[in-house]
Amino acid sequence: MAKALIFIDGEAGTTGLEIRSRLENRAGIEILSIAPDKRKDAAERQRLLNACDIAVLCLPDAAAREAVALITNPAVRVIDASTAHRVSEGWVYGFPEMTSEQEGLIRAAKRVSNPGCYPTGAVGLIRPLVDEGILPRDINLIINAISGYSGGGKELIALCENPETKGKGRAGAFCLYGLDQQHKHLPEIRLHGGLSQEPTFLPSYSNAFYRGMLVHIELRLGELKRVTGKAVSGAAIHDVLSRRYAGQKHVFVEPLQEKLEAGYTLSPCDQNDTNNLQLRVFSNPAKETAILTAVLDNLGKGASGAAVQNLEIMLGG
Repeated sequence: MAKALIFIDGEAGTTGLEIRSRLENRAGIEILSIAPDKRKDAAERQRLLNACDIAVLCLPDAAAREAVALITNPAVRVIDASTAHRVSEGWVYGFPEMTSEQEGLIRAAKRVSNPGCYPTGAVGLIRPLVDEGILPRDINLIINAISGYSGGGKELIALCENPETKGKGRAGAFCLYGLDQQHKHLPEIRLHGGLSQEPTFLPSYSNAFYRGMLVHIELRLGELKRVTGKAVSGAAIHDVLSRRYAGQKHVFVEPLQEKLEAGYTLSPCDQNDTNNLQLRVFSNPAKETAILTAVLDNLGKGASGAAVQNLEIMLGG
């Protein structure tokens, strides 16, 4: 059987390098590479984009759109790891576990948009609850998250790893950003979370760790009952998430957390070097609160791991 030809456009970037590493030595796959001195050669890029079976785009948004426009071979399929097509018509959202139909849609798709790292955690928590009617579509959600500094790309990585700049300005121990509520992931979270309005989203990063991510959402259940007229408990929320992801290989829900040991902490690095999305519900019935958390590797399930998972599905895996 002929090997599937894969071209990673942008393989020298953080995500591209991770994807290549995950694909090397895999049976049934041959990676097409562009010569280093031709990375900016449009003709050579176009040749490779049209010679492969699946093109994986690890590019800035504008360059990803340009790459898609260069593809004239109707047999070529695309996985785009950029933000460019995540809310575009004609593109299938590459979160296989999001709904029961999603994996089948990805398997048949010509164009797949790889989810963002933050949206993977947020949508993974929100979408099942919206589908079940526990969360109203018009709910005003506040989503908090922290990522390792690798999520900021080459410039931030260089700042955080340079002894002369680490700990200063953008390379600080804790940096909150997106305060203008214009973060590029907001439309994606709204659409694929099943929401009618964008949530408030407060992302952050730290120079203390390279990779890892924690997304967390607080739900005040008493207020939710007043809005919806329906009583809901942390246990009910946990049950919905558990049923949605039952049997999944890469998304799993930990047991309901109601009584925690003294000093309990949750680290954004708990799923590093995996393709897992780990979900938890922390419930306090007396205070009518539930804290929902998602832990993932921002370079794994949040980027390259998800791309490889989608690639395997598209190849019939």
